[in-house]
Amino acid sequence: MFVDQVKINLKAGDGGNGIVAYRREKYVPMGGPAGGDGGKGASVVFEVDEGLRTLLDFRFQRMFKAEKGENGQSSNMHGRGAKDLILKVPPGTIVKNAETEEVIADLVMHGQQAVVAKGGRGGRGNSRFASASNPAPEFSENGEPGEELEVVLELKLMADVGLVGFPSVGKSTLLSIVSKAKPKIGAYHFTTIKPNLGVVQTKDNRSFVMADLPGLIEGASEGVGLGHQFLRHVERTRVIIHIIDMGRTDGRDPYEDYVTINKELKQYNEKLAKRPQIVVANKMDMFGADDNLELFKEEVGHDIEIIELSAATYQNIDTLLYRVADLLDATKDIDYDLQEEETGVHRVMYKHEKSADHFEITRDDDGAYVVSGNSIERMFKMTDFTRDAAVRRFARQMRTMGIDDALRARGAKNGDIVRILRGEFEFVE
Repeated sequence: MFVDQVKINLKAGDGGNGIVAYRREKYVPMGGPAGGDGGKGASVVFEVDEGLRTLLDFRFQRMFKAEKGENGQSSNMHGRGAKDLILKVPPGTIVKNAETEEVIADLVMHGQQAVVAKGGRGGRGNSRFASASNPAPEFSENGEPGEELEVVLELKLMADVGLVGFPSVGKSTLLSIVSKAKPKIGAYHFTTIKPNLGVVQTKDNRSFVMADLPGLIEGASEGVGLGHQFLRHVERTRVIIHIIDMGRTDGRDPYEDYVTINKELKQYNEKLAKRPQIVVANKMDMFGADDNLELFKEEVGHDIEIIELSAATYQNIDTLLYRVADLLDATKDIDYDLQEEETGVHRVMYKHEKSADHFEITRDDDGAYVVSGNSIERMFKMTDFTRDAAVRRFARQMRTMGIDDALRARGAKNGDIVRILRGEFEFVE
């Protein structure tokens, strides 16, 4: 089964909790705090494995959760950090944020990695908070929550050459002849419903990867037929072989087919129209093919390179392969990546994130004030509310962020309920 697009959920590991502990040794009467920090939570990392060709592994498992870091221990011993969760993907995989559709990573090289969901840092033990004014702090931090997000994995095959054309023009037949690939071949439209890859080697020992891609029809750039499922894969190819049926097997006009396919490529992305293209006049063994070719040459002009071919009789197969190899040698440095420039093509994107101190105050139906925001919610999760000292520290953090003043401005009075996530507090002047 060929799978080229999936949506999955990722949850990075939470950091381990710091602890409250003190040195209790016989000859150390003033031992002081000795609570260790929690370990770092595991991140979710995608890594390219050139042995993979599909996203099938993600078809039946949609949730991936990394391990939590270990909690801190006494005697200032830190908890062990968890090992990152490595998810293997095939070359050509693009990772997008499912909510914003922003490209997070474009993975193309074997071994390339991208940290998509970061693990939470470990919470600090009480020894970290010792100071001259508070030499024996009675609080510690819980571990930071790991990132959680939904992503879309989209695979664009990494092939050197892509075969394009209307259904039943001979793409699968050509691939089966020039490589050991065994695509499905039938005398009906859309025999090929998934891309097929084959390694081709010329007689002068040059090799390249060829992809037999599902047939295009008019309106493919707008999603008609196999639409974007096909065009997604032609983006990565460096050379396009445009196969045209000169035998007019289905009664179509070769010139109209040529114009239609190129129009769909251009409408999907203008850069595809500028990709090196070899026009192959296939089925030249059929009656009337020579006359159809002459008419086609008059309509397209003599500037277009056309290779006459008969896949059924192996006519000019070597000529085509030599021409493709020569063209690939001449276009090794072509910019064939069609992502937007600002996405940072062929590399992992790590954007600078501004401070998340912004918060928002709303009202629930029962009149309670609800405080939300990344920073305050993170502080809430990292606070150990079983210890009074930690609760007082959280109250000071809220005051420093300006939440107390903002609540007063919204009309909060003594005794009013304030909610943060699942916690409820009474507002006190």
